[in-house]
Amino acid sequence: MSINQLVKSAHENAVNKGWWEEDRSFGELIALMHSELSEALEFYREGAPINELLYTGISGLKPDGIPAELADVVIRVFDTCGRYGIDLEAAITEKMAYNATRPQRHGGKVI
Repeated sequence: MSINQLVKSAHENAVNKGWWEEDRSFGELIALMHSELSEALEFYREGAPINELLYTGISGLKPDGIPAELADVVIRVFDTCGRYGIDLEAAITEKMAYNATRPQRHGGKVI
């Protein structure tokens, strides 16, 4: 699937699961993305392997761990782009092309 097809699929799934019965603010959507990153950080702090899916839940079938939380971040981004009609594929392509023109370690920020 292309990125824009994934955006459409993620947003349609969220709509079908009732997550858009009431509109959400853009700030809430950003906070939800951030919360998924925080969950990935918590797995890291607990010593979870960075590149390995874990399986949890009553059935032991729920994908979890750092890769799953990073996937959740991307899914939340896709859902948001679907809601607002953002052409994420074009934005990524353009931003990566621009980033390729930037100097080594541009900006000079440490953290």
